[in-house]
Amino acid sequence: MASTAAPPPLTTRRRASASVILRSVLEHGPVARSTIARLTGLSPASVTDYCARFAELGLIQEATAPRRSNGVGRPHVPVDLDDARFLVGGVHIAVPYTTVALLDLRGRVVAENRLKHERTEPGLVLANAAAGLGALLAGAPGRTPLGVGVATGGWVDGDSGTIVEHALLGWRDVAVREVIGARTGLPVHVDGHARALVNGEWLFGRARGSRSVLHLFVGNVVDAAFATHDQVHYGPRSQAGAIAHLPLEGGTERCGCGRTGCLQVELSERTLCRRAREEGVIGGVNPMHVVAAAADGDPVAVRLLKERSRMVGRAARLLLDVLNPETVVVTEVGAMYREDCLGALRQAVGPERASAVVPTSFPDSVLAVAGGSVALDVLYRDPLGFSGSSASPRSSATSGSSPGWN
Repeated sequence: MASTAAPPPLTTRRRASASVILRSVLEHGPVARSTIARLTGLSPASVTDYCARFAELGLIQEATAPRRSNGVGRPHVPVDLDDARFLVGGVHIAVPYTTVALLDLRGRVVAENRLKHERTEPGLVLANAAAGLGALLAGAPGRTPLGVGVATGGWVDGDSGTIVEHALLGWRDVAVREVIGARTGLPVHVDGHARALVNGEWLFGRARGSRSVLHLFVGNVVDAAFATHDQVHYGPRSQAGAIAHLPLEGGTERCGCGRTGCLQVELSERTLCRRAREEGVIGGVNPMHVVAAAADGDPVAVRLLKERSRMVGRAARLLLDVLNPETVVVTEVGAMYREDCLGALRQAVGPERASAVVPTSFPDSVLAVAGGSVALDVLYRDPLGFSGSSASPRSSATSGSSPGWN
């Protein structure tokens, strides 16, 4: 039986050192090893050793043009990510469709496809996702996949790799890691999309350097994630961030729970599209058609989007009052694409904290980045131990897995 005891302190220190060095390369590369040592506080010898290991694994490479130090001595050869070699797969499961994507080590989307749900049985949706990833990988010869990140809304338990409950899809206890892993042969990491996007913002977006971050995701599913000092709060069995039934001031929509004005029923894209259909703005269920109508000058579409963003601002203000984060990131179509909607949202938050609120850093690829960030966060937290184990985003940070790659 494998031991469940905590790893010895040396292993923990090695993991932390490896993480901070690779993140320094991500943030500052191409960067000299001596600069990494200065930025991280680690010894030059230690930085050199870790960089040599990363180079062996193919994560980094030396830049072609060495830099001289004040024109004397040996030139400093900077290192940078080898972002042409590896990829991660990203899967985001929404209510109407699944997004599959490939991302490089900088979190950039290399390829992406959207798979419409004809039916929403878990086995069918996950099989289509795995096949969609395979098709994308076939179009990326010479690139090596390191793993797959899967993100979705609802209650997601990353430790077990399970979607415990997704009410809008009607899913309960779906073993996502097991199914996707069996079909792809790759390590699979699973998390909620709001938490995944906090880590994506910290690694690749506007929240880099923030000490505390709140992410508010407003789609068909409405949920949130809160993190401090580079650690997302999960709660028992990853239930933190379930805000769907928090009451929203001024709400009028009747919720299935029997109450009026719950966050999800009030703010969901389903509600936005239903209101837009009732007012003759659109004829379907795509919120981007409302955004397009507003861009074409439809005053009703503009009003609906601004009203929704204002209500999202009230929700953000409620969470700000409780959590008081340094940065609030909002994923919501109005604030993502229209300055007037972002202004309405910030006005509802209040002038004292409006500047803390920013839209997602990934407006054109947010769902792809959500999926990919699940895997990339695991990589950057434990680059020497990301070896094909199916560890969760949390357990990978505390496991004692051996260095290496599948």
